[in-house]
Amino acid sequence: MLSRLSLRTRLLIGVIALAGVGLVAADVATYSALRSYLVGQVDTTLDQVHVGIESAVFSGINLPPGTAPGDCVQVRRLQGGQRQPTVYCFPAFRGQEEPPHAPKVPAQVSLPAEPNTPDGDRVHFFTVPAVAGSGHYRVRASEEAQHPGYLLLIMQPLQAVDNTLHRLFLIELLVTALVLTALAALALWIIRISLRPLRRIEQTAAAITAGDLSRRVEDTDERTEVGRVGGALNTMLDRLEASDRRLRRFIADASHELRTPLAAVRAYAELFERGASTRPEDLQRSMSGITRESERMSLLVDDLLLLARLDEGRPLERKPVDLAQVVAEAVDAARVVEPDRPIELSVEEVTVTGDQARLRQVLDNLFANARSHTPAGTRVSVDLERVDGHARLSVADRGPGLTEEQAARVFERFYRADTSRARASGGVGLGLSIVAAVTEAHGGTAEAKPTPGGGATFVVTLPLAPVPTPAGSRSAG
Repeated sequence: MLSRLSLRTRLLIGVIALAGVGLVAADVATYSALRSYLVGQVDTTLDQVHVGIESAVFSGINLPPGTAPGDCVQVRRLQGGQRQPTVYCFPAFRGQEEPPHAPKVPAQVSLPAEPNTPDGDRVHFFTVPAVAGSGHYRVRASEEAQHPGYLLLIMQPLQAVDNTLHRLFLIELLVTALVLTALAALALWIIRISLRPLRRIEQTAAAITAGDLSRRVEDTDERTEVGRVGGALNTMLDRLEASDRRLRRFIADASHELRTPLAAVRAYAELFERGASTRPEDLQRSMSGITRESERMSLLVDDLLLLARLDEGRPLERKPVDLAQVVAEAVDAARVVEPDRPIELSVEEVTVTGDQARLRQVLDNLFANARSHTPAGTRVSVDLERVDGHARLSVADRGPGLTEEQAARVFERFYRADTSRARASGGVGLGLSIVAAVTEAHGGTAEAKPTPGGGATFVVTLPLAPVPTPAGSRSAG
């Protein structure tokens, strides 16, 4: 039920309930303490009048000195089966309030087993109702040491005590109601002020849902919970906006890259329609161009699909891979593609866990990047070593190198240090993006930094494969 209510209503109900429980507990404690005190005062009074009443009753005096109007007295014989004596209540004085109805005295009264007063009397106090109405009496029952075999009952009406407690109850009820009402109003005012920033966050979220990603939460005070929520929301919105910008740029770049080969295919098709089919040289040119541009589009689409799968977190093949062998094969292929380029190779025996085909693609893309951005014949160094439980692969060239901004952005998709899109050399700007994505999917990192003495160095770090436990081995103990 509470889950269907608003946060403001639940907070208000919680505050009122907690305050109500506290006030009721305080009221009960106050009521009980005052009742105990007043009844104790009555017991003290009964002890004080007991001496006079005892002397008067057992000497035959009708009105014991010091007896208050409304008090009642009864004397019983403890043994002998005597008929229950009459309860005698002293009348009220003229002009005073009439006493309540006579007390309803129980037939059996329990007394302590041993004397419990300095005079040697056995005394017991208890409360009984009146024979009619809602009145009560406080009873002092005692077996007198000087008059053994007799039970003396002195009863004093609790009308004054009941009236006082009734007035206290009404006052507590009124005060509790007033305090809860005032507290509810104050709590509602404070809750409204406290939740006002949440209302602004709600409005900001609604505006963002409507498409305005530039909106931000204004209240970001780190000292408050709502402020921290606002700050976290702003951070999330900044990232969403940046991601949206990257997505838009990615779509624009992909569209631009696809538009170029599509335009070329269309041009070759128009050449064919204009009569190239009857001219062997033009026909061969048209078919070769269409084939070449189709292959270019296929490569681009394959790269985009690979990046999309890696972004979705699809698992790669997880097998032990001899990374030194993969590096050696990639270097051998790079030397065949470009025989005039010197490639220096230094490797250690390293085994990692991953997808061998994708790791080979990482190396091929790094070599393709070196071919595209360095002059022919520029030396390339390849190093593979173990460093702190990781495999560290570096590919360094002696080309023009990278600036700090270029090194920070070189792994972005469709990013090119050369912003010209009309150049004939170079790829579409996805090779290094695939390097970073595949490396991250293997739990590693990829970074670019300047080569000492000039050039660029690309470093790929991968975790080593776990050492297999020999079959049948057991831990000590």
